[in-house]
Amino acid sequence: MRDLAVEIWSDIACPWCYIGKRRFAEALETFEHRDRVRVTWRSFELQPDAEPSSAHPGQTEAAMLAERKGMPVEQVRQMFAQVTAVAASVGLAYDFDTVVPANTFDAHRLVHIAGDLGGPAAAAEVVERLMSAHFEHGRVVDDPEVLVAIAGEAGLEAGPVRAALASDAGAGAVRADEAEAAALGIQGVPFFVVDRRLGVSGAQPAEVFTQLLEQAWRDANPPLAIPTIAGAADAEACGPDGC
Repeated sequence: MRDLAVEIWSDIACPWCYIGKRRFAEALETFEHRDRVRVTWRSFELQPDAEPSSAHPGQTEAAMLAERKGMPVEQVRQMFAQVTAVAASVGLAYDFDTVVPANTFDAHRLVHIAGDLGGPAAAAEVVERLMSAHFEHGRVVDDPEVLVAIAGEAGLEAGPVRAALASDAGAGAVRADEAEAAALGIQGVPFFVVDRRLGVSGAQPAEVFTQLLEQAWRDANPPLAIPTIAGAADAEACGPDGC
């Protein structure tokens, strides 16, 4: 049997990416062949030119989005309330009043650094903790020391992580992920790709992810069918019910 390779393009600052992550995890938990699924987290910056949080101290996510979209702040708050309710349905406690607008490039670098230092499990744990830090706890995810702390909470040693963040480690991997996304025609996140053959966009219901995994498994591991020779007619044989 062949393993399934799942690639998930997402951004740390995308509220639907965290919701989609939870829904995919729900589907994976009940998938019969979950031990044969290999998940890789890919980088996608929704705002690659976003200013660092230090450029707008004290600015709320609602004010920033209202300014960028030209929308009334109250309308943005209503949107956030709807997203918060959906997040709560999958066990997430979004707090947009404390979300700090930030540039996510270094956070994406950290995911790749974690993968280099601790493997796929460490990268996945860092993704989870980064998203929780941003949406649930109001932590500044472009502050190098916050990133080092998050890596430590994921089980990584501070020294190597701090040194890697101070260099350009992970930068090439982030750009490579984004180039692949462009080549695949991915324009929004989250985006889930299985075996570079099947894909779905958005924070789909868990049932859709289940269908995706089951279809991909059937395609990757078709049932063995033994062909019969041409022209052969059925002849006498015995089966479970007798002869």
